[in-house]
Amino acid sequence: MLEPGDDLRAAQPVPLSPSRTISRLVVTAALLALAVFLLWDFLPALIWATVLAIATWPLYTRVARLLHGEARGAIIAPLVFTLAMGALFLVPLALIAIELGREALFVAHWLPSLERTGLPVPDWVGDLPLLGRYVARWWQANLADPGAATELLGRLDRSTVIEWTRTLGAQLARRSTVLTFTLLTLFFLYRSGASLVRQIEALVLQVVGPSGRRVGMNMVHSVRGTVNGLVLVGLGEGLLLGIAYVVLGLPHPVLFGGVTAMLAMIPFGAPVVFCIGALVLVPEGGMTSALVLIVFGTIVVFVADHFVRPVLIGGAVALPFLWVLLGILGGLESFGLLGLFLGPAIMAALISLWREWIAAAASQPEA
Repeated sequence: MLEPGDDLRAAQPVPLSPSRTISRLVVTAALLALAVFLLWDFLPALIWATVLAIATWPLYTRVARLLHGEARGAIIAPLVFTLAMGALFLVPLALIAIELGREALFVAHWLPSLERTGLPVPDWVGDLPLLGRYVARWWQANLADPGAATELLGRLDRSTVIEWTRTLGAQLARRSTVLTFTLLTLFFLYRSGASLVRQIEALVLQVVGPSGRRVGMNMVHSVRGTVNGLVLVGLGEGLLLGIAYVVLGLPHPVLFGGVTAMLAMIPFGAPVVFCIGALVLVPEGGMTSALVLIVFGTIVVFVADHFVRPVLIGGAVALPFLWVLLGILGGLESFGLLGLFLGPAIMAALISLWREWIAAAASQPEA
């Protein structure tokens, strides 16, 4: 330990020999692998918190500057933004859960009457194009006859239903744990994000050089653009189609609009919802309303997927639309919902490195 008056030059680090450098790298890699093993179950929460922090950081910094006083700015702004992000996830899920609960009660009371009286074939079934006659025949044989309806419903194995319920409960508990740790991590990222970014930049500059910083910034811009392109555009699709649901008289338009907004964040997810809505509209408003919904939904999805999303996602880092689409689909296949944001970020890093290598090769004189 240094005492007062000692020469501070003696405390300066001594350059390491190559063997010690290799030993340090091996120990660091081993400790990093051990940390990943310990935190494996919490990695989704850490990654989700990082994605949310990157996406909302510009807005967060603006609000934090408005809070005068170091103590308030360091606690209140992170707390408010963390609670806001929690409400952004929990409120829509709670509304959808309430609507699903109401529908489940209706189905629970409707099934016994179906077993007693059967379900007559509606008039609109025969009017369906191409398949109307076959659907009406199947309906008459399996649902209109009480005995056939009872036999069809009796095929549902109660043990299978109970197992599905247990699996659903376990998944809800796991997702709730991930959400809790995500919000907790997000609070600390908001509070100490600026200093953490400076440390990461210093480490990247030392290990990789300036190119590493540029690649990292491209990944950050890609994540932010992906959040804007998927989440905001998905909410816009849900709002526009929700208005169409109300105008066309679709039952439970809020539920359909919320599910549309959620699935619109996934490529080709929104058409599944409004096509189901069109099938529901057939007995309610006729074939005309169903066709209007399909045409309007197709136009909305086409404009969002081919014009708005490519600009928001790929425009930040000049990423071609093909690589954006491949990054989203490949990330979704490999990492699940997190892959929607990780896939484009990985593609942005790859394209950034490719462009730097091409530029460096072009700047070198030919041999």
